[in-house]
Amino acid sequence: MTLHKTSPSHGPGSAEVTGFYDEDTGSIQYLVSDPETGQGALIDVVMGFDPAHASTDKSGAKEILRFAQQRNIKIEWILDTHPHADHLMASSWLKQQLDAPNAIGDKVKEIAELWRDLYHMPDAFAPEKDFDRLFADGDEFKIGTLPVRVMLTPGHTLGSITYVVGSDAAFVNDTFMQPDVGTARADFPGGSAGELYDSLQDILALGDKTRLFIGHDYGTDDRDEPAWESTVAEQRRDNEHLAGGTSKDAYISEREDRDRTLALPDRMLHVLQMNLRAGQPPEPESDGKSYLKIPLNRFEKES
Repeated sequence: MTLHKTSPSHGPGSAEVTGFYDEDTGSIQYLVSDPETGQGALIDVVMGFDPAHASTDKSGAKEILRFAQQRNIKIEWILDTHPHADHLMASSWLKQQLDAPNAIGDKVKEIAELWRDLYHMPDAFAPEKDFDRLFADGDEFKIGTLPVRVMLTPGHTLGSITYVVGSDAAFVNDTFMQPDVGTARADFPGGSAGELYDSLQDILALGDKTRLFIGHDYGTDDRDEPAWESTVAEQRRDNEHLAGGTSKDAYISEREDRDRTLALPDRMLHVLQMNLRAGQPPEPESDGKSYLKIPLNRFEKES
């Protein structure tokens, strides 16, 4: 059984949120629901991927679907916050299972253009075809009766978005980590530490009691158990990188110094080719198999 925890609704207009921890990637996947109607959405659900064998696995996503079914939650949206570099998204597969629309931020089109060049695949990727909705900053929709507002929160990627759901929940992608860790990296193609700082400040402008649900946690030396929920007030007070009013220049310097020490995720060059297709593999070739293209020496580590 996947480790999961439920953050209960705080009353009318407040979502119930269950986070599911993917141990292989440290990713958190979310089932958010409206207690009034029983309608829900899935956010950033993972399709298992073994880079050693280039094989996929649906067991984790199936477990989340069973959880929703057992609680009579009807999924009406399949959402992602950005094209993930460290895990394969389950968006396309979930759409097939649920007959529900899938969505992501509209700047995925710019990310696709960037990666067409990096992969030298000029005709690859058609986000308008593979996603039913491409959200712009400020777009609104509903999960049951709960209003959802889309915030563009770039930095980790140029197109990362945050979903602000109901009165007191925000799904903040790879911006914040837990307060005892700090914030997410900003060194992937299209990322920017300066833009990430601005996005973090925008999130901190939400109400103090707003629950913030993050994209990743890996534990710490003092905390073995993964965690993924905090509040705006807790992040403002305790965040390792921002507490005490860290200036933008100081943050950029610290973030970029840290990022230079980090290796690329071992799945990145594999999964982005699929995530820019909503998690689908490339079209099968004449033998019926799909193949990935991996650029050699395009991301050489500085010596």
